[in-house]
Amino acid sequence: MNEGTMGGIEARVVDAGRGLGWWSDAWALFMKNAGMWIVLAIATMLILGVISLVPLLGSLAASVLFPPFMASWMLAARKLQSGGSLEIGDLFLGFKDKLNPLLVLGAVFLVFMVVITLVVGGLGAGAVFGMAMGGARSSSTGVLAAVGVGMLALLVALVLGMLLSMAAWFAPALIVFRNMAPVDAMKASFSASLKNFMAMLVFGVIYFVASIVASIPFGLGWVLLVPLTLLTVYVSYQDIFGQ
Repeated sequence: MNEGTMGGIEARVVDAGRGLGWWSDAWALFMKNAGMWIVLAIATMLILGVISLVPLLGSLAASVLFPPFMASWMLAARKLQSGGSLEIGDLFLGFKDKLNPLLVLGAVFLVFMVVITLVVGGLGAGAVFGMAMGGARSSSTGVLAAVGVGMLALLVALVLGMLLSMAAWFAPALIVFRNMAPVDAMKASFSASLKNFMAMLVFGVIYFVASIVASIPFGLGWVLLVPLTLLTVYVSYQDIFGQ
């Protein structure tokens, strides 16, 4: 296990196997109060879901509010781990301290998501236009080119989404536990994720498989997968940043 320093914040470099270990550590923390973790997960999804339904600004507001909710989960996990008991009010712990930088973090991520959407949307529109023109001219070459642009759009979306996720993963925890500024937290999160890319990759593969299983039947498994995933953020933060 090696360590790197980012602006005074030490980030460990862990083995790839920790990508699996985070799931087992999260499960152990989850089982300390499984019922309340599920209640908190359902409440989080319902609140953000209802906010998203508000016309025009709802989805934007939900995106900005997501980091404070994430911070709440981080603080609740530390509370339980330290011997405290979970309460429904713990869902709003992130709104009591460091709220402004967490909201700024949400706004920054929203900007990045909009940029990604515009870039991918532009490529997608080009693919649709190319297919339409190719179909009108009965040109197989044009259609194939359009399909290629469409595949490029998908690839760009996946890569940009992954990069944004790397910057987002540890950022709320770094703000509430290390008092970092939003942009600095994003940089530290991205750097730590990059240095631990193999562990993150193993984690991501397991998450991909688990998400498929959780969707059968009727997506009921997400009631378990959502709190587990949020807790993996906390245990991976502890593993890499040692706090």
